[in-house]
Amino acid sequence: METCYTKFFFTSTTIIINFLLAFLLLSTSDWVVSNNFGFIHIFNNLPLVFEVFISILLLDFIGAFLAHYVEHKFNPLWMIHLVHHSDHNVDTTTGNRHHPLESLVRFTFTLIAVLIAGAPIGYIMLYQSLSVVLTQFNHANIKLPRKIDKWLSYLIVSPDMHKIHHHHQLPYTDANYGNIFSVWDRLFGTYMYLVREKIIYGIDVFSDEQKNSNIRELLKQPFQKYQRPTKSSEL
Repeated sequence: METCYTKFFFTSTTIIINFLLAFLLLSTSDWVVSNNFGFIHIFNNLPLVFEVFISILLLDFIGAFLAHYVEHKFNPLWMIHLVHHSDHNVDTTTGNRHHPLESLVRFTFTLIAVLIAGAPIGYIMLYQSLSVVLTQFNHANIKLPRKIDKWLSYLIVSPDMHKIHHHHQLPYTDANYGNIFSVWDRLFGTYMYLVREKIIYGIDVFSDEQKNSNIRELLKQPFQKYQRPTKSSEL
């Protein structure tokens, strides 16, 4: 069983790393605004609501969906990301269960997203606020009525939609990468459905729950021998 110390450690390190690097986010944002650099600066007199919406879309796509997709496709990054997936009891704390190296990877993608979008710091703060809320929501240990969850999943990443991604076997592990908007998975063909009763959390080739709850073992996970989940026999 995962201890409170493990949950607290990874939540704390994720927050601390992002806080310490926040000056880079602010500096990058100031630079793109000062130099009219980035996608939203291509257009003259774009209405504020469109500027904000486009910025959040690009930040979510590059900073969250694309980063997540890349972590699953490149072996060294998968082993770093494995810390997040080896949680056997998915809840709101899982949303912050990241190896410190993954926090750096995700932050790098967010910086790239800011450069491409040309987003001011206010838009970035709005995006990050939405990201935190949706991350907690779709990892939460809750079960919405199926129809409500299904309808929500056409717009945002709902709890059932994301928890399919935490199933212990492929191809579900490599599906439903979205964070805020569900459109990316539907657009790029990575959306999958699995009834909630069949979801088993964790990764089948890293099934030792005691190790997966130990801070020292989790910090060593990126340096273990590369392994992918096996393919589900149900398909």
